[in-house]
Amino acid sequence: MTDTCQSRNPLWIAYESIAMIIGLGSLVLICLGWLPFALLFNPLLPQRWARSIGRAFISNGFRFYLRILEIFCACRFELQELDQLRDSGPLIIAANHPSLLDAVMIVSRLPNAVCVMKASLMDNLLFGAAARLARYIRNDAPLEMILNSRQALQDGARLVIFPEGTRTGNFPVDPCSPSTGLVANRAKVPVQTVLIEFSTPYLGKAWPLFRRPTLPLTCRVRLGRRFDPPTNVQSFTAEIDAYFRAELGENRGSPVCTSV
Repeated sequence: MTDTCQSRNPLWIAYESIAMIIGLGSLVLICLGWLPFALLFNPLLPQRWARSIGRAFISNGFRFYLRILEIFCACRFELQELDQLRDSGPLIIAANHPSLLDAVMIVSRLPNAVCVMKASLMDNLLFGAAARLARYIRNDAPLEMILNSRQALQDGARLVIFPEGTRTGNFPVDPCSPSTGLVANRAKVPVQTVLIEFSTPYLGKAWPLFRRPTLPLTCRVRLGRRFDPPTNVQSFTAEIDAYFRAELGENRGSPVCTSV
């Protein structure tokens, strides 16, 4: 990574600040534009229709948003490998979690994806209505989360889950929780690992929301190993944790140069 250090140039610093405003502002506008429809459709439409419409809008909306970032914000997204999962049938997609953009990138390529989300986001005024319409799954009640995940998989969805539980604090990956293995064990569905790599740790756990990005930003998502449904959850959790560490390496995700 060599070009990112041009952010030391004052004009480039100004551009990075403008790009941050465009990026955050466009996401807010997309969410606000869909909010009244999500609030209206949720109680009125049959669950199957509401779920399909909600997921399709989120997927297309995220794809449009990433296109905005590519055109105006010097971002590049290498997501083509995810297209292999569109027609794969029920599948658990387990990804590392370096940034707030992770779910956006994955869902943008998978129209029938359902995410396991933090309860605080499900209750958020801006994001909650769309997530509830799409029948995304809360993570605050473990048993209910497992049962709802199993039902979504039985309905043919691709379940997106982050085994770390939150954004990575200690790269390359934080310890994995047993949640992925528990869901896979109950649902008898394979686990497809997804490996996410950023040129800088933009919007990671240590990167405040309103800190300008270091541009250009390159984001790559690649498919990893596919695991069979586990019979021993504890062994599976240790295995997938070791796999992520081996694939991502100890130095991935570290910035070459930082913005101030």
